[in-house]
Amino acid sequence: MPAPRTEAGAAPAAPSEPAPPEAASPDPDVDTALFRQVLGHFCTGVTVITAPGPAGFACQAFAALSLDPPLVLFCPGRSSVTWPVIARAGHFCANVLADGQQELARRFGTSGGDKFAGVPWSPAPSGAPVLDGALTWVQCAVQAVHEAGDHYLVTGRVTRLGACRPGRPLLFYRGRYAATDPGTGPAEVVDTLLAWPRHADWM
Repeated sequence: MPAPRTEAGAAPAAPSEPAPPEAASPDPDVDTALFRQVLGHFCTGVTVITAPGPAGFACQAFAALSLDPPLVLFCPGRSSVTWPVIARAGHFCANVLADGQQELARRFGTSGGDKFAGVPWSPAPSGAPVLDGALTWVQCAVQAVHEAGDHYLVTGRVTRLGACRPGRPLLFYRGRYAATDPGTGPAEVVDTLLAWPRHADWM
């Protein structure tokens, strides 16, 4: 399959196959268990990154990166057996999970087996699965892959955006799945947030 191309027509470098992480001396000032505990207090959403095959895995490490051009990033582990499938496909779909899809997150967060067995989905234009019930989805072409410790940092150029359905997102916080509190007051007006003097720091 030919390498994905950008809108300008230049083919990016083909992602390399994952290699075992190199041995590194741990920083004596950073305790691994404490690192996990502290970072666990940073609440994240939950996505399932999919590719034609079908293939997919649950991913917390997903974020918007750039508006111009539209870029996102996600971080698969270097030992992931799903990442090489996505790399070869050259494109992926990030499914944003909704509250109530915890079991789906657990299924795609476990290695082995047919993760798509009994899971309803439809193909995005690229052929990557869009999971039924997801809040929305983002289709991307793999743009660049960087080694980052025991993970890869993958940037993707957005090529298509899905519709957004009503609902609350599935969250992951302190090792547990959670959901946002619907609250009782009025929704915050976006213009109020953008009036913050340093609004350019926000996506």
